[in-house]
Amino acid sequence: MSGRRRAVGLRREELAGLAGISVDYLTRLEQGRAHSPSAQVVEALTRALRVTDTERELLFRLAGHAPPGLDVVSVRITPSVQRLLDRLAHTPVAVHDATWTLVMANAPYDALMGPTSSWRGIERNSVWRHLVGPGSRAVHTPEEQSDFEALLVADLRLTASRYPADQRLKQLVRELNTQSPRFTDLWHTGPPDLPRDRGRQKIIDHPDVGFITVDCDTLIETADDLRITIYTAEPDTEDAERLALALVLGTQSLSE
Repeated sequence: MSGRRRAVGLRREELAGLAGISVDYLTRLEQGRAHSPSAQVVEALTRALRVTDTERELLFRLAGHAPPGLDVVSVRITPSVQRLLDRLAHTPVAVHDATWTLVMANAPYDALMGPTSSWRGIERNSVWRHLVGPGSRAVHTPEEQSDFEALLVADLRLTASRYPADQRLKQLVRELNTQSPRFTDLWHTGPPDLPRDRGRQKIIDHPDVGFITVDCDTLIETADDLRITIYTAEPDTEDAERLALALVLGTQSLSE
């Protein structure tokens, strides 16, 4: 078979993957067998479909939700930010919201850091992953890990102060308090006194390529309070060669 599409647009499997929902649930939504999708699902679908702001508002209202206001943590990726991400299609990039919950990760990121498409609910939150869950492929000394956890929790505290009415954020904090004594201790302490550039360079332990030293830069998109993290390696180095190989191997396996 040639694999050519019979119609323009995303396949059901592609849309489900981009939105981070199961194909079965998407099918039930399409067929009217699933009712009242959550606001998070609606937002994920609007993001995957790249609808306009007007269309986004309409979809929220059709699903029985008020469009998110300024008092709620945004998970929206605007068309202008999406264009920026499109230009970084060959560079590992992840976008988190202000709670450090993963909004999207591109194929090079998954190739470098491991697949993210199967993560659901709290599994997509970086604070949970590092204090309760499996962590990441980044290699930290015990001191570096402690500092990183403290910075994540301190940033989440600032987010909580900016969005006191966000119920999803309150639920996240409750779950973290229940599951992690370390989180509870950090939540009730002041922000850590650490250099602001600490941790910008990371060592990634890739299962097929080995250790890769990369620069990890996080940009803040202020309008929607998003964290855009970009991984690069210094050109003409062994690390750049390893990174390129990891991306080739990873994107091939993800497409199989």
